[in-house]
Amino acid sequence: MSVLSRDFYARPTLDVARALIGKVLVHDSPGGHASGVIVETEAYHQDDPASHSFRGLTPRTAPMFQAGGRLYVYFTYGMHYWLNIVTGPAGVGEGVLLRAAEPVDGIEQMKANRQVNDIRNLANGPGKLAQALGIFDTSLSGKILNKSSILLENGKDIAASDIVASPRIGITKATEQPWRFYVRRSPFVSKIRYNN
Repeated sequence: MSVLSRDFYARPTLDVARALIGKVLVHDSPGGHASGVIVETEAYHQDDPASHSFRGLTPRTAPMFQAGGRLYVYFTYGMHYWLNIVTGPAGVGEGVLLRAAEPVDGIEQMKANRQVNDIRNLANGPGKLAQALGIFDTSLSGKILNKSSILLENGKDIAASDIVASPRIGITKATEQPWRFYVRRSPFVSKIRYNN
């Protein structure tokens, strides 16, 4: 499969969040090779009170203000690492949270990373996705996609009618914005009850 170019990420975050559905996320970690088809994303941008970039540039959020095509990894809830793709031009804090993926390669490695056997429960949430792919710290934050151990490749085409836009979940601000995108009826999304 072909690797996505940097131009892919230079667009507005909402466009990239939708376009990432169906793309293949690949991580060649010290623990082994693993990949999955992205089935759920959420968009965040600088004018969005739910975004880390809303309060401006900090050491933690610095990757979000770089040119699109970098990674932003952060630690949350005292236990999970979440993986984001930086979008848009340099100086504007935008990004896409990768919420869920359908496992493709390295499934046994994913099971070992997660200590879970049910394939549907390997990467059906942002913390689970990072753990399944062997992301156990923030060392990848700020790294350039495709020049680090993480690649994004073209995958399968998902029909526009099969991509649902809904309000984001797990946040308390700007909850009305329909900036969550996921594959309709996929058993691999994070919250099945929202999966129309």
